[in-house]
Amino acid sequence: MNENMDVESGICQGNGDSGPSEFGVKIPERMLKREQDRLEDVERKKEVKKSQSVTEEKSGFFTATFGSERAAIEKLLAGCSGATDRVLATKTLEEVTTKTQQLQKFLNDSMVFLPQYELRQAQVALQKLQSSLAEKRDEILPKKKFAFRSRAANTPKVDPPVADPATPVTPKDSGRTKVDGAISPPEQCGFSHFESQVLTKTGEEIKQQDVLLTHLTNCKVRLLGSPSTIHIKHVQNCEIFSGPVSSSVFVDHCTGSTLSFPCQQLRTHHTTDTQVYLHVTSRAIIEDCQGVCFAPFAWSYPGLDQDFKVSGLDRERNNWNQVDDFNWLAIGTQSPNWCVIPEAERRTEWDS
Repeated sequence: MNENMDVESGICQGNGDSGPSEFGVKIPERMLKREQDRLEDVERKKEVKKSQSVTEEKSGFFTATFGSERAAIEKLLAGCSGATDRVLATKTLEEVTTKTQQLQKFLNDSMVFLPQYELRQAQVALQKLQSSLAEKRDEILPKKKFAFRSRAANTPKVDPPVADPATPVTPKDSGRTKVDGAISPPEQCGFSHFESQVLTKTGEEIKQQDVLLTHLTNCKVRLLGSPSTIHIKHVQNCEIFSGPVSSSVFVDHCTGSTLSFPCQQLRTHHTTDTQVYLHVTSRAIIEDCQGVCFAPFAWSYPGLDQDFKVSGLDRERNNWNQVDDFNWLAIGTQSPNWCVIPEAERRTEWDS
């Protein structure tokens, strides 16, 4: 009897490097810790798998919903004709416009989880829908055409006036982009290689296209519509104001300029001494920049409210002062490369 008690006593005694057990046998602490780490790792893997499943489900839902809505819009456009009933065709165009705007907002809200390839495919498909809508609108509701009478035979020939540098440049030819002395096809929307000019694009010219602004000096640019994307490159001492941009604005090598636009995302590179009056629904990103200052978007023009609807941007969400500097990784310390424009110093006159 005493021998058995001694055995039990020996089993229950430990050397300190152990933990309690249900049966009185002590388990070493290192084994308990290893088991705890293993269980935590299993839980982490479960969370990752769950997160991936949720993302895949969201992506699958987006693909199905976007495809269904796109097909419905295409069907409406295919059946829309002013030859039979102009009033009905006009109502159909209004319905298509509303559905297209809703689809744009759906895409903007889904950007956070969509793979890059799928996002780009959806953007291209949406642009095609918007172009088809614009073409159908021009077909059913054509604008009045202007007719010019021929010059009388005895009218003296007058040399064309020399362009005033302050006179706004209106497209036709301004829509063509010159690169290294050549002129690209007129499909390219934007301005290139101008100096000391006022350059304007209307909403009818923009039509949700990508806009390229490059090699501009001392110019005032006004984009009175809703572009899909804006690329700003090699710009010096310019004012560039735009209506709502449905996706991203890319700025590269910009100096001494003032920019103003709403957009879904802003990416700025190699930019110095530039003010940005911004409405952005995600975040602004800067890299290799100095002296970039931010304030909320404040420019306005007739038709801005409608262009916001076309863009699908959320007017209630503006992260204009949430800027990520990829060259400044010190957490909790303000980057020296960007700042907020004090209210007393913000621009209030926009058409001067």
